[in-house]
Amino acid sequence: MANTQTLIAEVYFAFNQRNIDGALALMSESVSWPKASEGGRVVGKEEIRAYWSRQWKEFDPNVEPIEVIDRGAGKIDVRVHQLVKSLGGDVLSDSVVWHAYTIADGRIERMDLGRSDLRVRLGGSIAQSRPADINFYACSSRRRIRLQADVIIDRIVKALLAPEVSLRRLN
Repeated sequence: MANTQTLIAEVYFAFNQRNIDGALALMSESVSWPKASEGGRVVGKEEIRAYWSRQWKEFDPNVEPIEVIDRGAGKIDVRVHQLVKSLGGDVLSDSVVWHAYTIADGRIERMDLGRSDLRVRLGGSIAQSRPADINFYACSSRRRIRLQADVIIDRIVKALLAPEVSLRRLN
């Protein structure tokens, strides 16, 4: 776990320092990364470089790890404090979110938004495409629109899990 903790700390430090090369050095060549601010995913270090470069021209994100949970088999969940500011310094978002990593051979293979245990319970569909604890942003030069998916998805997750909970109580 110590090596994993170090890897996670180093990648967030490099990201917050805008040290793209330092962060990419901790990832595999075929790393898969979510485009939280645009939707979709990028694959490969150069696509991540291009995505982050675009992102940092629109707003100023800072993410600090709060908690690291090793779920075994290379699956790591990280609870982070995410502070997103406009380039002018206005706070766009100040929240706590989850990032889920897949680690192989000491390198990051994949990052997803949300907790990995929710994706497992839901079969990888709903929580993977719109995790319960992520805010989506649409940014433009004239206005910034913040769309929160967390309340809606939390309700869906609870509805989907409710029968499972009821069945457990009956057994």
